[in-house]
Amino acid sequence: MGVKEDLRDLFLCHAWDDRQTTATELHDALVSKNVSVWFSEKDILLGQPFMREIDRGLARSRVGLALITPSFLKRVDGGGVSDKELSELLARDLLIPVVHGTTYEEIRRVSPLLGSRNGLDTADDSMDVIATKIAELVSLDVTDAS
Repeated sequence: MGVKEDLRDLFLCHAWDDRQTTATELHDALVSKNVSVWFSEKDILLGQPFMREIDRGLARSRVGLALITPSFLKRVDGGGVSDKELSELLARDLLIPVVHGTTYEEIRRVSPLLGSRNGLDTADDSMDVIATKIAELVSLDVTDAS
């Protein structure tokens, strides 16, 4: 299967600790809005090399989405997998932060570049509203690319 055949709208970057809770909630809300999402919990099969599959997922996704939680900030500050994904995503033109359970001030302490990105916050909107806003952006982006 070629890269183009498996192109996703979004790559969902998240902390390992959030994979079965907040990250899954966001993933499911996006999928319900017909957004194709690369999500490690669904896209990395047992026995596959984790980092290589993340690298492929990044290459096959048009937009980066970072779920910023207290766990995510700890992982980035500690130089874990989230840090490597975030470095790649920050190099892109379009990276959408979704802030959950933390603040932009706390984000800027760990990553000034990430904290400077315009994003969405679950303190302001529900996951469903956030998913709707992202779906609208992705559909606009698709139209612009045609």
